[in-house]
Amino acid sequence: MQGTQNEDVVEIDLQELFGLLLHWLWLILLCGTLAGVLGFSISRFVLTPQYESTTKVYVINKTEGNLTYSDLQTGTQLTKDYTQLIKSRNVLEQVMETCSLEEGYDSFSQRVDVEALTDTRIIAITVTDEDPAMAQLLATEICEVASEYIKDVMDLEAVNLVETAYLPETPSSPSVLKWTGAGFLLGAFLCAMVVVLRFLMDDTVKTSDDIEKYLELSTLAMIPVIEDTERRRGRKGHSPLERGERREQLNHGGGRPSVKEEQTQAREERLQVEELDQQRDKAKEAQ
Repeated sequence: MQGTQNEDVVEIDLQELFGLLLHWLWLILLCGTLAGVLGFSISRFVLTPQYESTTKVYVINKTEGNLTYSDLQTGTQLTKDYTQLIKSRNVLEQVMETCSLEEGYDSFSQRVDVEALTDTRIIAITVTDEDPAMAQLLATEICEVASEYIKDVMDLEAVNLVETAYLPETPSSPSVLKWTGAGFLLGAFLCAMVVVLRFLMDDTVKTSDDIEKYLELSTLAMIPVIEDTERRRGRKGHSPLERGERREQLNHGGGRPSVKEEQTQAREERLQVEELDQQRDKAKEAQ
């Protein structure tokens, strides 16, 4: 078992791997650039820009007299309750009806974000929409409706407005820079992974150095491969010696000549016989 485990271990030469990545660096950068251009195009021309508008309110459970530390502590603990009331179905459905929104509660609720600022009783209400003016209108309407609803449910006297909703000028998403950078990194990483996997899965021996490195054997000699293209094409005009060699190779190799080759061979043999007859006739006449 131990020997089998050792045979399954794959050794990776980090220096060779680093050299491989440097060799294919141009391809990695090219793939990263193409993926970055694709990410830029998607974020710039395909995805719809989204705008955010935020308003802030301050909730206090006592408006008259002196505030004690207990009142402040209680108000801080109730902040989570206020955030849930603001995103309640009663508030959002009333806002949807007022602004004539043709979407469901769940869809609209995902576009509304209510956050209690850390260690404060200030609540930030953020609305996301494709239209910046509509995002501002929805944030203002939610603030007004939620203020009245919180006062009725929690029996408060007032919910103070800290910051009115503003009109966004630039989209909050998608970020063209993030999409371009993420596309470049993803493309370069995938290309590098393909290069590394091809390197790890390639177990062929390419040079004599590979034989000594992986098989621990010395190379005694190297035989070059010479391809005779003219002989493969079956060109005419070969000498009788070459034709005999070709015929012998076909016979030993078990190959069968084509019809055209057989006709050519028969014609050449007939010409040789005629030449021999003419030479024999001339010899007789000379005698």
